[in-house]
Amino acid sequence: MSLRALFDVPAPAKLNLFLHVVGRREDGYHLLQSAFQLVDWADTLHFERRDYGRLQRHDLGPALPADDLCLRAARALQARSGTALGADISIVKRVPWGAGLGGGSSDAASTLLALNRLWGLGWPRARLLALGASLGADVPFFVGGRNAFVEGIGERLTPIELPAQWFAVVKPAPAIATREIFEDPRLVRDTEAVILAGFLADDPEHGVSAARLAAGFGKNDLQPLAQTRCPEVAQAAGWLEARYGNSRMTGSGSAVFARAGTGDQPMATLPAGELPPGWVGRMCRGLDHHPLGAWAD
Repeated sequence: MSLRALFDVPAPAKLNLFLHVVGRREDGYHLLQSAFQLVDWADTLHFERRDYGRLQRHDLGPALPADDLCLRAARALQARSGTALGADISIVKRVPWGAGLGGGSSDAASTLLALNRLWGLGWPRARLLALGASLGADVPFFVGGRNAFVEGIGERLTPIELPAQWFAVVKPAPAIATREIFEDPRLVRDTEAVILAGFLADDPEHGVSAARLAAGFGKNDLQPLAQTRCPEVAQAAGWLEARYGNSRMTGSGSAVFARAGTGDQPMATLPAGELPPGWVGRMCRGLDHHPLGAWAD
């Protein structure tokens, strides 16, 4: 088998440094503003090209849903491109499900980027972004390849430069259903929008700089509801607050993170041995770009 016929690729997680719900469309979709930070907690996906059209996934670790986003992405790219090629896809799952870390969306994005190259399709990034948006709100971010200010329902991305930073990330045992959080009538849906021009220009009257963002700007509008549904989120937040002086839930949870310093080493290690049974945690380094980001240039 030639080297072109197989790939091992990473699928990194993300953190929502803040997450504001600024409105709701008539079709029910929520309008969001957020800043997405890539981190080095990642799944690994292995692709082997097949000269016939079969697409098959093999789980190397915890079992995945039978029709997860990874397979949906592969099928969508195969159908839209008209290729006769297929692939065997193996996943080493490390990023936990139901965490707000974007693991499934990242797997789907890495699938699009890898198969675009493995099958020799040559699709430009814009075309992959459009296909990614049809799969899920977070998929375009991972295809885009850069930390980003995110607006709309997740489809409007503005790349931003963020300071190098460490994060302590803890995922309690329960998962949280994103849909239930967004459908809850108690959800705050009118947070004042950040003006993007002010955000980028560091205008204190209209926005925030990347430095202020990295220092803890904003909040997560989903966190209060998540904590009522899953008390372990509040427990994890308190656990991190006691050790690092800050905490915030990412996405719709249940994972919570704390800013843990800059430079080559974090301010402190994450004492994983102190976590309750069923919880997982990791000290993560922020990434300034997706490891496969250049594959769609």
